[in-house]
Amino acid sequence: MGIMKDNKTVTIVVEGTPHEWPKNGEITYTQLVALEFPDFEQHPETTYSIKYTKGQGNKPEGVLVAGGSVKVKEGMIFNVSSTGQS
Repeated sequence: MGIMKDNKTVTIVVEGTPHEWPKNGEITYTQLVALEFPDFEQHPETTYSIKYTKGQGNKPEGVLVAGGSVKVKEGMIFNVSSTGQS
C-alpha cells in the first residue's frame, strides 16, 4: 500500500551546521551535544544549554534539558552552548 518511508531523513541545523537525522525520529539532549561537541563525553562536569526553534506542532520552540528529547522536523534549528560546570 505505498512506499515504505522508514529510510527518509530530515535536515536539522545545529549551531549553523546541517545534519541528517531520521525523519520520524527524536533527538536527545546527549545526541545534540555530541553533534556540536564531539569530545563532550570526556567532560562530564560540563553542562549545556539547548534551545530549539521551528519544531513540531504546538511547541515549535523551547529548551531541551539533560535527559530530554524532542521530535525532529525538517529545518529545525538547535542552539547548543556550554554553560560551564554544573
